[in-house]
Amino acid sequence: MNVPLLSLSWLLPLVGAILLLCLGNADGRRDALIRWVALGISLVVFLVTLGIWAGFDASSGDFQMVERHAWIPAFGIDYYVGIDGISLLLVVLTGFLTPIALLSSWESVERKVKEFSIFVLALEAAMIGVFVSLDLFLFYVFWDAMLIPMYFLIGVWGYDQRIYAAVKFMLYTMAGSVLMLVAIIGLGYMHSVATGSYSFDLLRLYALDIAPQTQTWFFLAFALAFAIKVPLFPFHTWLPDAHVQAPTAGSVILAGVLLKMGTYGLVRFAFPLFPDAAVTFAPWIALLAVIGIIYGALVAMVQPDMKKLVAYSSVSHLGFVVLGICAMNMQGIQGAVYQMLAHGISTGGLFLIVGMLSDRRHTRLISEFGGLKGVMPRLTAAFLIITLASIGMPGLNGFVGEFLIMLGAFRWDPRFVIGAGLGVILSAVYMLWMFQRVYYGEVTNPKNANLPDLRPREWAGVLPLCALAIIMGVFPNVFLRPMEPAVQKLVERVQVAQRLQVENAARTPEAR
Repeated sequence: MNVPLLSLSWLLPLVGAILLLCLGNADGRRDALIRWVALGISLVVFLVTLGIWAGFDASSGDFQMVERHAWIPAFGIDYYVGIDGISLLLVVLTGFLTPIALLSSWESVERKVKEFSIFVLALEAAMIGVFVSLDLFLFYVFWDAMLIPMYFLIGVWGYDQRIYAAVKFMLYTMAGSVLMLVAIIGLGYMHSVATGSYSFDLLRLYALDIAPQTQTWFFLAFALAFAIKVPLFPFHTWLPDAHVQAPTAGSVILAGVLLKMGTYGLVRFAFPLFPDAAVTFAPWIALLAVIGIIYGALVAMVQPDMKKLVAYSSVSHLGFVVLGICAMNMQGIQGAVYQMLAHGISTGGLFLIVGMLSDRRHTRLISEFGGLKGVMPRLTAAFLIITLASIGMPGLNGFVGEFLIMLGAFRWDPRFVIGAGLGVILSAVYMLWMFQRVYYGEVTNPKNANLPDLRPREWAGVLPLCALAIIMGVFPNVFLRPMEPAVQKLVERVQVAQRLQVENAARTPEAR
């Protein structure tokens, strides 16, 4: 009997959210029960994602564990899910980070605990659905469904300007999503013209012959939606507000998984669906990525707020991911996917620990801290590991992704590597400078003198992140091997279009 693990991976958190909804009005004891039930459900989902990995054939580049059922037959819309090596790792990352996000809210979220837990589980269901969908209409349903729980997580449990940040997040994402929906409808119509029936099947649309001019408009519609989600410069302005105003759990999920939906969309949809347009626009997108790398690092360097500093570091680090995608070779794409995972671990960890400091002192201003190494040695050690992982120290997860991306970009166009390399240097500057000001020196503020070190519940969130940062840095092949065949197929598809463009450009006008 084949167990539908992919369906279980998103249905379990959704059913869990519905079960929590059915519980009565909360009190102190009921809140504790709700927290444990939500955490238990998220841990079961994580075990399901590990089961998916265990059953995955790493030697195949095809989609596996495919489930397909007719949904809206009149328009060729199916419930169609499957994974390859690229989406596999992002599904596992989602399952891994959600329990950590729930642990981070154990004491900081004191009101509406039931509703908070419901939205976190619903968000997990939508995120996993995005990564497993092979029908574009189904993908869009999950893509937009994700907005609702994230909007409420920021707007209800965020900080002082939470409503402004939540509305801005919603408007930015919706603006890009509407254009992508138009392009999805256009693809379905084109399939009906070519074959006589509507279909939003990703594999069938891969094979669709689309005129270059049409590809250009469709590619721009998809790429804009994904660029806003990444976020790519200059579409990044919603991100610092969302991060700073979101509760710690929201920031962990936003940095760890939600932003990867944008880069995943470029890899899975925009580039392979419209390879001719992708080849044309890749240098311009890469230029924006390099600008974002440097800009994000420079702005992060002058931030007085730790959370805002980490938020701008995400703009810089995800610029690396986009650069690797634009290179569209094996090293670049593998590095990009690897860096998605590494960024989820390291930046999620940074937001987690900054949240712990904020819960203790009710401030995130760097100037309010100092000398914490002597007061909180265990938290300091954990923060140091995550910081070094974030700046790409060899032996930790950030190094592998950045190295592969820069290698792939160098093979494609060495000019982009110069700007990316400057971003690496600046990253080390602002992260280590922040670490020095917060943890070293004398304890000048008496409020910091007796801060508690890591508690057992906090250890449960921090230790897995530190361990995975080290494991990914020391044993990268564990994560590179499953994605290699899928990346090879993707690269070959786009490189065929690239060769045809070069051949067409080389022809004389008479030959054309």
